[in-house]
Amino acid sequence: MALNWFKKKKDKTDDSESPAAPETPSATASTGSEAGNSPAADSESPQPAPPAGEADNDSADQAIEAGDAASIPEQAASANGKSGTGLFARLKSGLSKTRQILTTDIDELFLGKKLVDDEMLEDLEERLITSDMGVQTTLAIMEKISARRSRIAGAAALKTALKEEILAYFEALPEPAPEAATRPHVVMVVGVNGVGKTTTIGKLAAHEARKGKKVLIAAADTFRAAAIEQIAIWAERAGADIVRHKDNADPAAVAYDGIDAAISRGTDIVFVDTAGRLHTKVNLMEEIKKIQRTVAKRLPGAPHEVLLVLDATTGQNALSQAKMFNEALGVTGLALTKLDGTARGGIVVSICSSLNIPLKYIGVGESVDDLQEFDAQQFVEALF
Repeated sequence: MALNWFKKKKDKTDDSESPAAPETPSATASTGSEAGNSPAADSESPQPAPPAGEADNDSADQAIEAGDAASIPEQAASANGKSGTGLFARLKSGLSKTRQILTTDIDELFLGKKLVDDEMLEDLEERLITSDMGVQTTLAIMEKISARRSRIAGAAALKTALKEEILAYFEALPEPAPEAATRPHVVMVVGVNGVGKTTTIGKLAAHEARKGKKVLIAAADTFRAAAIEQIAIWAERAGADIVRHKDNADPAAVAYDGIDAAISRGTDIVFVDTAGRLHTKVNLMEEIKKIQRTVAKRLPGAPHEVLLVLDATTGQNALSQAKMFNEALGVTGLALTKLDGTARGGIVVSICSSLNIPLKYIGVGESVDDLQEFDAQQFVEALF
């Protein structure tokens, strides 16, 4: 059936596969530094800003997150508990485009029919692939649905069967790593250009501060124009401390000083921001490995989490990103953003079925509360 679907769709291309463009290093210096460059950061010498042809490009991230920064006062109000919409309602609203494919079309499949037939199975397969569940995941789900087709009568029964099969993928995932017994708990946040990484850190900082925790952000994205200023705004709104150096400073040195400051201040949790980087650029991946080594040098056992931020709108390209970052850094958790801007909510199922990595957070909107801890049961219910 998948072959028939590809024949029908052969003229269509997936624009989500196009790689991000390289970033131009910032030439503007930051005004102030809370900590100096530490010589103990790493035995390797600090690396200068990468050449224009190899640098990261976070222009899309910058444009999107600049809008986020402008609306931070409203988001901060939400962080203080002034939210008028329930979490499940926001999740359901954010997944409305995917739900339209999976629910409306499934209802239409049963028009004039009572039982599941071969034509209906083929149409259902097409809809699952369209929602970006991936070919292999879709085929596996369809095999199980086909085996129980004689017991499926009506659209409601088919939706129930799909929920059960999808939920099984999430239930097979390992539990997220517990917080470190010692303080601070260090979370290193990584991802390619434009995924909303800085915004995600800001929202997570607000969530943790709301719980009464003392939060610090290490602004180790020193190459992207205005990145330090942007994360500083988020830190201020969240009530978090920040350690920053000047633009183009060695990111590993910033991370080292951030951990050092957190230890001395009795901080509960540290978020280490890193420059967005193309996962296919070996030299840039080596730089982020250096940050990981440096953090471990200052605090053995850290980082306790490596959180990879993925953009749901990139579809199956997000899966290849996850595989390469996991091979390089040992990713411990995922955050999937921008689910409200795509009909490809099935990518959540595809990623979880392909990788043995816990999905910790999903983003279904721009406000602080629209970044939610992933709840598999609620997510599946919101899909249908």
